Amino acid sequence: MSVEFIGYVSHQESSEIHLPHGPAVNPSYIASVAHAHEYGGFDRVLIAHSSASPDGFQIASFVAQQTKRLGILLAHRPGFVAPTLAARQFATLDHFSEGRVAVHVISGGDDTEQQRDGDYLSHNDRYRRTDEYLDVVKRAWTSDAPFDHEGEFYRVSGHRSQVRPLQKPHLPVYFGGSSEAAIEVAGKHADVYALWGESLAAVKETIAKVRAAAAKHGRERHIRFSLSLRPILASTEEAAWARAESILARAKDVVAQSPNFTRRPKDPKNVGSQRLLAEAEKGNVVDTRLWTGIAALTRAAGNSTSLVGTPRQVADALVEYHRLGVTTFLIRGFDPLEDALAYGRDLLPLVRDAIDGGHARAAAA
Repeated sequence: MSVEFIGYVSHQESSEIHLPHGPAVNPSYIASVAHAHEYGGFDRVLIAHSSASPDGFQIASFVAQQTKRLGILLAHRPGFVAPTLAARQFATLDHFSEGRVAVHVISGGDDTEQQRDGDYLSHNDRYRRTDEYLDVVKRAWTSDAPFDHEGEFYRVSGHRSQVRPLQKPHLPVYFGGSSEAAIEVAGKHADVYALWGESLAAVKETIAKVRAAAAKHGRERHIRFSLSLRPILASTEEAAWARAESILARAKDVVAQSPNFTRRPKDPKNVGSQRLLAEAEKGNVVDTRLWTGIAALTRAAGNSTSLVGTPRQVADALVEYHRLGVTTFLIRGFDPLEDALAYGRDLLPLVRDAIDGGHARAAAA
């Protein structure tokens, strides 16, 4: 795969510069954003998960019905349903979507967020549970005969599912988590390891660590890498930086009011947020155009660093990450619908042309 682009579909209109607007489940908004991504040439859209959000499986099913080609990356948190049931749920959705579903495994890096849904395992215990959970899920997806499993967290007797994923051997498994425990589990299970938008040096370091973890399982050539960013585009570099400052000014009011941010701890416990804050401490801009303003403001509430510039400048920056081994970019804007259309029109074609052209030149050399 040369390059994959993943967007984001929320259950309602909201962002760091937009207070949540409309019903908590807004079908017309979900459909509009999904259509914008499909029209713009995105490969997939992420449907996120939190202890307060609507059910992702139902949103994913709706998005699949509303689109024809667009893939779905459904975030899933192990520990709340049996792995055999989750395997059947994903396999069923894969059939209804005609093979367009992937799973994004998030074990949970924040104890408070986990406890809102009744999960009181420690951080490292959660990753041990995820490891075992994925062992069982994959076996349920692929086993031709009934199987038993007895482990630390799960016990299964004689399981055999009537439904297998349409995709073979199973759905693509994306994996999030920046701690050492997360990297070890990712090395064993992930098809795609997801990083947040850090500096080139930090991304290079993490890719090497994940590949080393994958090598323990003979998978160092199998695992791929995704990078999450919030591009801010304008026709000139000056205008792009002005837009970034405008976004920051608007975000200060929203972050102070929105429950999406007021519920978050000031000192995040998850390693991914800690790493983004470490980047922000280096300065407002890291490398050439990695902007940390929103990450600093929100205490790294999720994917919150931006590449700022003209479409060509941002495309060139993405190509630099691609040279490090990143083959998937998860990008979303602060104006979700409008930015998805702008990315599809102005950014994705430039990146694809640059990467495909580089491959063609390498093949001809």
